[in-house]
Amino acid sequence: MDKLLSLRNVEVIRDGCAILQSDDLHIPLTGITALIGPNGAGKTTLLRLIHGLIEPSIGQCERPFAPNESALVFHYTPMLKATVREHLTLLRDTDRTIRDEAIDEALQSVGIAHLANNPAQRLSAGERQKLCFARARLQNPKLVLLDEPTANLDPNASDDVEQMIAQLAKDGKAVLFASHNMAQVKRLATHLIFMQDGKILEISSPGVFFKNPQTKEGSQFLAREFIAQ
Repeated sequence: MDKLLSLRNVEVIRDGCAILQSDDLHIPLTGITALIGPNGAGKTTLLRLIHGLIEPSIGQCERPFAPNESALVFHYTPMLKATVREHLTLLRDTDRTIRDEAIDEALQSVGIAHLANNPAQRLSAGERQKLCFARARLQNPKLVLLDEPTANLDPNASDDVEQMIAQLAKDGKAVLFASHNMAQVKRLATHLIFMQDGKILEISSPGVFFKNPQTKEGSQFLAREFIAQ
């Protein structure tokens, strides 16, 4: 059975403005789900809400996963003055069961084991993202939330990240990722959520949405995106 996120007449209000609004909606969180929409659509706010970093100002958000069962990776994460390996050992502050072998396996799984003793602040953008994925894998979440995971990465690094996303799904994790790359969405996603102006307007499959969006806003968004590409 699908794990469902239930948004019951939710509003998230900041500085007197509603930046996220929903009617009574049920969003499946299984497989790989792409979250798309123009800048300012509310995608990052929705990811933060699902992860539990924020709560609704109005209404209820019923999450299918506990806070410790999800991991959130932003498109840019500042690095501490610590080695690559030390970034992962810090997880022991909340989970004392993490073993050295698990840390080694996490670094190996994303291809940066050879950088374990390097300063994390000197990593390239692609290597930083791999470290964030290693951290997420080490947390062993049921749900992984990714905010523009390939933004500002070169093609090779983007390919590596897409492979890691696919591997997470093969490992049985649910993945929800925000993206402006429609080709990437077509390659990876099994489900799709389209947002605009803080509202979820369509929940569909990529095949259905790209061929026949059900809203005027969806059609206009696709026309702009494909002209831009």
